[in-house]
Amino acid sequence: MDRQGGHKTQQALGTLVAVVGPSGAGKDTLMNLSAQHFADRQDVHFVQRVITRPHDSGGEDHRCVTCDEFDEMRQAGAFAIDWNAHGLSYGIPASVREKLALGHLVVANGSRSVLDRFAGTFSPFVAVNVVASPDILASRLEARGRESREDILRRLARGSLEITGAFDVVTIDNSGSLDDAAARMNQTLSRFLND
Repeated sequence: MDRQGGHKTQQALGTLVAVVGPSGAGKDTLMNLSAQHFADRQDVHFVQRVITRPHDSGGEDHRCVTCDEFDEMRQAGAFAIDWNAHGLSYGIPASVREKLALGHLVVANGSRSVLDRFAGTFSPFVAVNVVASPDILASRLEARGRESREDILRRLARGSLEITGAFDVVTIDNSGSLDDAAARMNQTLSRFLND
């Protein structure tokens, strides 16, 4: 109770969901479909990441900046969280904090290597791990024409698709029908809405 004798109102906190998965699993496709599904909701936000990668490089719609611009933004506190991977810098804009404080759902493209940092930065936090069978991943990656099927299968054999940590993980298998995986993604995200 506060000094006036009333009950303190607990600030509503929204959930940050980081979507992760190996190349070829279809996480960008599922996120795009979910963004369309929730387009009329004012309390669901899909984050545009800031990345030191050319805008026309394919994949997700991101804000492209130079390395110097990224460093300036980092020093100015422009990111809620940022990290480096594969020679690039990635940032989640600090503006997500305002949306979470309103109790909204924020969905971001994450990275499996920094999920512990996400969990330490956001609470509540959930990781959605989009996976597919090695054969499906290999076929999708082979279609991109960057590696041979043999090289792809060798690389896939070295990595695990499982994610563990001190946070909630929902795994969505996108080996089959895209409609089924999209429905599962939408159902998962709907669980974290404050309706």
